[in-house]
Amino acid sequence: MLTLAQVNFGINLAALIGIIYLLLAIVYFLLTVAWLAQRGTRLTSWGLALYIIQVIFTPIIMLMCGMILFFQGWRLDPILQIEQFLLLLLIIYFTIKDILINAVYRNR
Repeated sequence: MLTLAQVNFGINLAALIGIIYLLLAIVYFLLTVAWLAQRGTRLTSWGLALYIIQVIFTPIIMLMCGMILFFQGWRLDPILQIEQFLLLLLIIYFTIKDILINAVYRNR
């Protein structure tokens, strides 16, 4: 007997946050790899190792969170959706901060 899993998703705040996480993971990976290709030789071995770990794990975690929120976000009650939204704002803030710091560092 073959049974197929039913996939439910609805467009709500959590699903939209999941889509944003998926897009940010891809953009973050591309920008970080491009930044490392340009400035990887200036870093110490310890700093380079930390950036490589960051390039590997951050997009994977963001992709997993995005997929979970997209497919299972309809189950979240409103307070958890607001919590996910606040976490998204925090991630966007840190991303913008890193981009601005790297842009200022590049100009020196």
